[in-house]
Amino acid sequence: METNQEILTIKEVAQILRCSKAHVANALQGKVAGIPRLTHVSVGRRKFVRKEWLNQWLEANKNR
Repeated sequence: METNQEILTIKEVAQILRCSKAHVANALQGKVAGIPRLTHVSVGRRKFVRKEWLNQWLEANKNR
């Protein structure tokens, strides 16, 4: 069973990446030039990212 620690909010993703929540929102929407969209789940207006998806995204983009 999954724990809440595996599901991250935009604020938590921003803390991990050391950037603003607005920059994370842009990454979720695919608005960051040269970087593919960050996979997420929308629940109403809220956005969530699984920690596994964030790690995969970081690994795929570490050489850019």
